[in-house]
Amino acid sequence: MKQGFFVTGTDTGVGKTLIASSLVYHFAQSGLRSVGMKPVAAGCEHANGSLISEDVAQLQAASNIRLSPDVINPYAFEPALAPHIAAEMAGARIELNHIEDAFKKAAAAADILVVEGVGGFRVPLNDTEDTADLAARLGLPMILVVGMRLGCLNHALLTVDSIAARGLSLAGWVANCIDPHMAAQKENLTALSKRITAPCLGVVSYQAVASYKTTATFLNPAELRNLVCA
Repeated sequence: MKQGFFVTGTDTGVGKTLIASSLVYHFAQSGLRSVGMKPVAAGCEHANGSLISEDVAQLQAASNIRLSPDVINPYAFEPALAPHIAAEMAGARIELNHIEDAFKKAAAAADILVVEGVGGFRVPLNDTEDTADLAARLGLPMILVVGMRLGCLNHALLTVDSIAARGLSLAGWVANCIDPHMAAQKENLTALSKRITAPCLGVVSYQAVASYKTTATFLNPAELRNLVCA
């Protein structure tokens, strides 16, 4: 693996999969072996005898290499619930060691590996560990997706502080404009830019029907190139 990133968000529903997939696609279009991984997915549907996540399918579509489903998505659950609750209902327990083993297999096959978290930065995965523990275990630079809506300033800055408190590096952040009616959006972006020292990797305009290919055009190629060369 040449470089990897862990994509987290200010909350659930802020577009982590969309941004993660657009990053995978961007690097793939740059000629790098690029793949996305979602270690834990809830809200999956049954198809051909397996549980399939729409998020995982999008990451796979954006990738230019193919890995087995158990590597891309080690834990898949049907209920659209917090992952530790969905796991308990399935009689399972999410183990970070198992995720790390899958991560190592993916890393060995790719130049760029984008790992998408679940929910926000501190979502419980089992009785004692959460997504922050997973990010710390993998040790990848973080990319924060900020869902631009009322309350995003507090959510974003608290998440930035939490990332730093875990000793993790924030490689950059992406503003995803998910509320077309957000008041003072420009002013909110300015406030975030002044307070987050990591570079803004892109400002994604509101899209009624979003796709990772279109979203990739909102990313800053120069900033992404800097991340890979760092």
